[in-house]
Amino acid sequence: MTHHMARLDHVVLWVADPVAAAGFYERMLGLEPLRVVEFTAGEVSFPSVRVDEETILDLAPHTLAARMPALPGAADSAGHPVNHICLCLASDAFDALRARLAEHAVPMTDIGHDSFGARGKAPRNFYFRDPDGNVVEARHYD
Repeated sequence: MTHHMARLDHVVLWVADPVAAAGFYERMLGLEPLRVVEFTAGEVSFPSVRVDEETILDLAPHTLAARMPALPGAADSAGHPVNHICLCLASDAFDALRARLAEHAVPMTDIGHDSFGARGKAPRNFYFRDPDGNVVEARHYD
């Protein structure tokens, strides 16, 4: 593994309803919601959910794009999610996530095997969509 100072800080996902999106990520993945009360009160532009100590997912409403004039083309990016994000879980959390998604009738792929990622090959992985159509991959490593 390389040793350098760059780390992933956050990923911004475009969502129709940031509060509902935060609830989905909390219920399904157990991610901690951040700034939801402040967003609802109009004090911040978007809420987030915490992936780990160093990484969050920002849940940006589509209307935020129009307020980003400093970045050319930002308004055009709303509604165009990234291909997918991948979250690494412990094996038991991976199994629990699949069970919760099934319980809530969230469509998901079959389990894949030996998918390459940042830590090498993951023995199991699968994909599902959040309520806004963003694709999420879940995986675990031994």
